[in-house]
Amino acid sequence: MKTLIENDAPLDGDSTEHGREEIEIPTPSPSPARAASALLFAMLLLMIGNGLQGSLIGIRAELEGFSTLWTGLTMTGYFAGFLLGTGVAFRWLGDVGHIRVFAALASTASTAALIHAIAVTPMVWVGMRFLTGLCMSGLYVVAESWLNDSATTETRGRLLAAYMIVSMGGIGLGQFLLGTADPTATTLFVVTSVLISAAVVPISLSTSSAPPVELPEPMALRELVREVPTGVISMFAVGAAVGILIGLGPVYATRAGLSPSAVAVFVGASVAGAVVFQFPLGQLSDRAPRRGLMAAMTVAGTTIALTLGMIPAGSFVATALMFGLGGIAFPLYSLTVAYTNDWIPRSKMVGASTLLVRINGAGAVAGPLAATAVFITIGDRGFFPLIAVTYGIVSVYLLWRILVKDALPIERQRRWVPLPSRGSIAIHSIARRRRNEPVDR
Repeated sequence: MKTLIENDAPLDGDSTEHGREEIEIPTPSPSPARAASALLFAMLLLMIGNGLQGSLIGIRAELEGFSTLWTGLTMTGYFAGFLLGTGVAFRWLGDVGHIRVFAALASTASTAALIHAIAVTPMVWVGMRFLTGLCMSGLYVVAESWLNDSATTETRGRLLAAYMIVSMGGIGLGQFLLGTADPTATTLFVVTSVLISAAVVPISLSTSSAPPVELPEPMALRELVREVPTGVISMFAVGAAVGILIGLGPVYATRAGLSPSAVAVFVGASVAGAVVFQFPLGQLSDRAPRRGLMAAMTVAGTTIALTLGMIPAGSFVATALMFGLGGIAFPLYSLTVAYTNDWIPRSKMVGASTLLVRINGAGAVAGPLAATAVFITIGDRGFFPLIAVTYGIVSVYLLWRILVKDALPIERQRRWVPLPSRGSIAIHSIARRRRNEPVDR
């Protein structure tokens, strides 16, 4: 930046006139903490809007009398869009840059929220949920890549922790907006649109420069299955269980006769459990064999889900058990990532993470589809038993692997880092740089 300053020295040797000269004054670089705060605030707004909309769609579909098939397809549409959105976003980033992609995707997602309110038909809603999932996945990529660029060696761990809390906490806060207006009116859809649109403001006004686009080195699925089959199977099951719980949880609670406010508590309890249990379980996994801990968690998840299927959804016990179920379902994602990274060389970690994100997305699509089939055949009473079966299959597999495959010594395990279960490929890059990695093996 150039500016004019007064020069007290004469222009010529005997001149008494003062001169003016133009000098270059460097523009101060933005504080990494300030840039990260703006990005985290944008993500908080996005997650509140996304959490509100996800549950609102399930409740409204039931109130509008959508068939079970169309309701299931509507809720699955989001996860299908999310599965495809990451790859699309990386291609767009290389063409037009972060700010334009973020603004375009946020505007599209905001518009999709409003279309839900003015075109209450199943086919339109399936399409809009698919579009919303695609946009949200791309928005995560943009924000997370920018967070990665803002992080330093000293702040990376705190940034990951803050991002996990903002991501999961935002979804939880979104649930509690359900009781602020009539779900059959347009108000909550407008609120969702406003929150998503408002997230553009801190991104657009951020003084940090857009980071370079880094495409992850690919890794073949066959190679990952061969090297870490436990990671692949567990990640698919985690995606399926969370997809069922979050995708069709509001539908199940509405069919059980809960009011929108009670649905918010029922679903929000699982998200609260995720925030509370994430760090204790993750730190425990640094001190114990991860595979054994994952097996214990899936056995506990099976037990809790079976119990939830036998008690009223609106009871205090059910809310407490949903808190526990969320405390298992969501942290299993980051534990599975950590376990997978224990067995692969660090040069392939980002490529493996790319596959894990997609495997999780595939599970998140398969889970709600399976739940829809169960709802059609035996009714909503099969909701929690299906979650129990999902965890039960994985727990049996993990216990079998413990018997036939030696565990990795604890001292050779890489450090666990917190990851939200709906994070994109970009957030794995932050986690990779955070780890104090041992030499390749």
